[in-house]
Amino acid sequence: MNGERVAVVTGGARGIGLAIARKLSDEGHAIVVWDRDIAPLSRGDYEPAAAANVDVADNDAVERGIADVLRRFGRLDILINNAGVNGPVHAAETYPLDAFARVLAVDLMGVVHCCRAAITPMRARGYGRIVNVASIAGKEGMPYISAYAAAKAGVIGYTKSIARELATSGVAANCVAPAITRTELFDEMTSEHIQDALARIPMGRFGTPDEVAAVVCFAASEVCSFTTGFVFDATGGRATY
Repeated sequence: MNGERVAVVTGGARGIGLAIARKLSDEGHAIVVWDRDIAPLSRGDYEPAAAANVDVADNDAVERGIADVLRRFGRLDILINNAGVNGPVHAAETYPLDAFARVLAVDLMGVVHCCRAAITPMRARGYGRIVNVASIAGKEGMPYISAYAAAKAGVIGYTKSIARELATSGVAANCVAPAITRTELFDEMTSEHIQDALARIPMGRFGTPDEVAAVVCFAASEVCSFTTGFVFDATGGRATY
């Protein structure tokens, strides 16, 4: 392996996940991209070390995926939990329960599944970086996306909890909480919701996948050695706490 780190990036075939995978590759790491659909990788100009169709909402699939990474590469150093869905933009009192459950299954339980499978091999090596992509909605709430906000708030609380458990293990766990970022998730949102989210950003513009990736990759780096259980901001000034 020539000393490079092995990283799994979930939801890495497009959007923020692809930007993260590219940047980690540029830094010399071996990247394993997981996504429910990895076909977009074959249509682009980026080729990770490996790629697999993995639905993070399926715990068995996640466990098989981690086992395959360990067989192929002999180690797992970095886990980036980026896979997520926005879910419908809908009033809380009539939010479809099946859609609410699906958002929680992917955005929260997907993070839980991946962390549970990754912690043991990271502990065994005495090193690891877990970075969970949350959202400013998990800090503040956001009207009409209550499922997404609830899931991302859960990601923040879960990350803080595992960070305390792992604090002396050599494994750091942190979050990155972006504001609205221009990706394919826009297709799941109404124009009114997008404009409302934009109006909350003091910089007056959307974030870019590359900007979020830069923060994620710092949190995933060796130099991020004395920070764990933290929520890094990527909101254009919206979050000042």
